[in-house]
Amino acid sequence: MRNHDSGNATPSQVQSVDRAISVLELLARNGESGITEIAGELGVHKSTASRLLSVLEARGLVEQLGERGKYAIGFGIVRLAGAATGRMDLAKLGRQSCQALAETIGETVNLAVADDGVAINISQARGSAAITTQNWTGQRTPLHATSSGKVLLANLPEAERKRLMRRKLEQYTPRTTTDPDTLAAELDRVREDGYAACYEELELGMHAVAVPIHGPGGEVVAALSASGPAYRLSKQRVRQIVRPMIEAAQELSEQLGYFRD
Repeated sequence: MRNHDSGNATPSQVQSVDRAISVLELLARNGESGITEIAGELGVHKSTASRLLSVLEARGLVEQLGERGKYAIGFGIVRLAGAATGRMDLAKLGRQSCQALAETIGETVNLAVADDGVAINISQARGSAAITTQNWTGQRTPLHATSSGKVLLANLPEAERKRLMRRKLEQYTPRTTTDPDTLAAELDRVREDGYAACYEELELGMHAVAVPIHGPGGEVVAALSASGPAYRLSKQRVRQIVRPMIEAAQELSEQLGYFRD
């Protein structure tokens, strides 16, 4: 039997493992790449890159797209990802992301998912500027009157979105959007802009902004939001924090297995 004690691994073996992982990360990021491109990214000779790819291909972790074609992630990765998926906890990952973002922007940050026509907050962190003591974790909030809800609603399959919007849209404040056509136009803007904002639509004096979290297949699986009092989280302030929120959302999405092209 071979000795698999990592302490017996030679420097060259460790380097080979590191390079193999780099190949997988490169293909996950680029979608597909040729040997020349991979060798250039790794800073190795083409023969070295070819040997790495041969080993990964033999294990089903990469596949060649046609004879002498480019390489892409193989279905063997699905088997490995499946083992990790059962342990992956969006709420746990979300807590880390929420806390880091809350420390960056100083506001209360929440992570929400869609469930049977409402948004459910599954994680929350308070920033240094937050004055609210309300804990939204576990609470159900309307899709049409919250920033997280609008992000989730905007990215639902069209048939599901239209079904939910045929329901009566309850008015929570004078600023709540209750007209389906007006809401539909706003959801179009949410998809185009990549974020949603709410100004006193659920509670008077409260503003919020949210961005989407993507799953491995690119689908929106959650929304990351920041909320605060209107006097502090002004429309100008909302525009300022959208960028760090998008960056935090991208990081969490990557942890879930989604890499943008």
